[in-house]
Amino acid sequence: MGGYSSRSNVSTVSEPRSSVWSGRENYRMTPERFSRWRGLENYGLTCCVNALLQSFIATSELKDLLDRWDSSSVREDALDNVPVHLKGVLGAIRDPSCRAPHKDFLRCLDRQHIRLNVQHDADEVFLAVLNFIQQQMDDKALALEIQSLYRLSVELHHQCVECSSTRPPPGPSYLLSLPLHIRHQSNTLKDCLVSFFELQDLSGIDNCFCDQCKTRTPFKHGHRILSLPTILCVQLQRFRYSDSGWMHKLDCSVEFQESLDFQDICGQDVFSKDFQKNESTKYSLFAVIVHSGTARSGHYTAFVRSAGGSDWFYANDSHVNPVSWEAVRETYGGRSSRTAYMLLYRREPTQT
Repeated sequence: MGGYSSRSNVSTVSEPRSSVWSGRENYRMTPERFSRWRGLENYGLTCCVNALLQSFIATSELKDLLDRWDSSSVREDALDNVPVHLKGVLGAIRDPSCRAPHKDFLRCLDRQHIRLNVQHDADEVFLAVLNFIQQQMDDKALALEIQSLYRLSVELHHQCVECSSTRPPPGPSYLLSLPLHIRHQSNTLKDCLVSFFELQDLSGIDNCFCDQCKTRTPFKHGHRILSLPTILCVQLQRFRYSDSGWMHKLDCSVEFQESLDFQDICGQDVFSKDFQKNESTKYSLFAVIVHSGTARSGHYTAFVRSAGGSDWFYANDSHVNPVSWEAVRETYGGRSSRTAYMLLYRREPTQT
């Protein structure tokens, strides 16, 4: 999964630095908080990468895995090695003496054709970074562990409408980012998830051959979940091409919650028979990547909180402020162009 392409080569719209999103305006970064959250300077048009880096910093599982990697073994082409520099950022972010902890990472991405002076799509850069980890880490087993953090494994489900028999699945596939279609009117994350996993009808010229009926019959097909990831990344598909070929952004409302349960939302039928029944299906939100502006000109920021933490922080490039959950909810959309684009959820441990 994943590739990389930029949406357009245009300038971004900067958000006013005085915007605190309902936070405490007289907030001072204490040493404790500085070690966990700090701002990242915008070098050109790097707000997209800055926001993603804040979500990576909030993903303690990613840092733990990268810390196990002996990156000193990477000698040739180390300057162009994305995971080497990502590991460096996650370590240096807690060092107050390091004034620009992400600068080498940005330069590395630039050499990998994720240019500093181009506006990017956050989901595409996210997938590109995960792909670079797979391609450039010499410890392939550890690289696979990192990918598995985000891997949602699914299988295709085909069922005959006439006799209810099912075809053997062709084999598992996986998603590192779950793309959810949104409607032009109001949406909820629950509705979007149900729609994604809802079985679709194949009829008429799309009829399939049924081995039981010995003829072509209508079928239902869709995805069934084989396993859930530790970190669930959801992409709200706000960018869409019009009939005239122009890309535009949907600022309509998408309501989401701090917690979700796949089983409660989608029901038992969404899971494959091979799904491990003792796996947790519950998740807690810990990062929101926000896009402000239009498809042609925009600005990325992020809301983050630490694992097990209840306090939310708003990161707008070099500025970080504490905020409330109400401030996060303002990114549902419907009233402004400041809207949630990516949601990152952490799976809760199984209750014993």
